[in-house]
Amino acid sequence: MTEHEAVSRFPVPPLADMPDDIRERILAAQEKSGFIPNVFLVLAHRPAEFRAFFAYHDALMDKPGNLSKAEREMIIVATSNLNQCQYCVVAHGAILRIRAKNPLIADQVAVNYRKADITLRQKAMIDFAIKVSTEAYRIGDDDIDVLASHGFDAEDVWDIAAIAAFFGLSNRLANVTSMRPNTEFYALGR
Repeated sequence: MTEHEAVSRFPVPPLADMPDDIRERILAAQEKSGFIPNVFLVLAHRPAEFRAFFAYHDALMDKPGNLSKAEREMIIVATSNLNQCQYCVVAHGAILRIRAKNPLIADQVAVNYRKADITLRQKAMIDFAIKVSTEAYRIGDDDIDVLASHGFDAEDVWDIAAIAAFFGLSNRLANVTSMRPNTEFYALGR
């Protein structure tokens, strides 16, 4: 296996050696998407952390609320680009294209969301997520007021911040592990 074929610089356990619950989750992801996203394989290196990571991921991404699933993905793509996380920009860009039913949106949001074909509300949402990612210590009532003027309530503000923060963790782990995006992600939703 060459450097560019490896999915991580850390050991990836064989599927057969993984705990049953993790193997079942991975096989379910494979059945749904047609391939195993490398994030599952890489994080399986540390089973307890795998479980905690995906429990929080699911709590943030699969909950009902005022943020659409596409908007949640916009936050991930924009902040992951800021953090130079190739895996998350590519993988979540594919998910964004599918959820938004728009083959252009992920590239626009990743490169410069301010010029993307998204609403002013969505730009305000991403502005806040970027500030959470770069200057969370400067968040003040004025930032919350801007979001409120676009129809976001307190729970939405928490969701935006939590998604940006969680994917800051994810981006850093992906970069340190040298997690490679699956080639299948590049064509999804185009």
